[in-house]
Amino acid sequence: MLVRDRMTPNPVTVTPETSFPEAFRLMREHRFRRLPVVDKKGRLVGIVVEKDMLHASPSAATSLSVFEINYLLSKLKVEEVMTSPVITVEGDLPVEEAARIMVEHKIGSLPVVDDGKLVGIITETDIFKLFVEILGGGECPVRITIRVPDLPGQLARATSVIASIQGNIHAIGSFKGDDPEHLFITMRIEGAGEEAIRRALQEAGIELVNVWVAPCE
Repeated sequence: MLVRDRMTPNPVTVTPETSFPEAFRLMREHRFRRLPVVDKKGRLVGIVVEKDMLHASPSAATSLSVFEINYLLSKLKVEEVMTSPVITVEGDLPVEEAARIMVEHKIGSLPVVDDGKLVGIITETDIFKLFVEILGGGECPVRITIRVPDLPGQLARATSVIASIQGNIHAIGSFKGDDPEHLFITMRIEGAGEEAIRRALQEAGIELVNVWVAPCE
């Protein structure tokens, strides 16, 4: 899965000259938390996020009148509160790498560029939705987590056990734990019940860590 498959193409943007009230209005109207900032040629020059806008607003303890506050904010431009330069990605980057960049830099979105021009934006919400699609949903799925030695052939062995009881694996993922010699594997399975899965894994000597059965609608 690539970034281009999950990004929002042609996102709403502002320019450095856009006024603070107009940018704030766009955020509230479209329920955005960030707005890419582009120049007249469509090249990304910054990004403004909701917290930047809120920090730029006067506190409730100010002695200014509402008219003075509105006047000052009307003079404020996006270029004065935007973040620049911006961490960006390209559309052919794997989604998991984009997620890693977000975590590493503690940011909630990444503008997507092509030759310097903005073509989309991918956010933490897009990543969460993908995660739900991978390990959630389906028709009464059973989600299991097993613990196996981190050795060649262990994944094939586990999937063969599930296939032997007519289980259909719709999604699979693996991750490390505290023990570097073992691996956790999570599967979303349909077509096989919880008891059949438990029995088959036990007979195969595969450690079952967790089972979750999704409620059927």
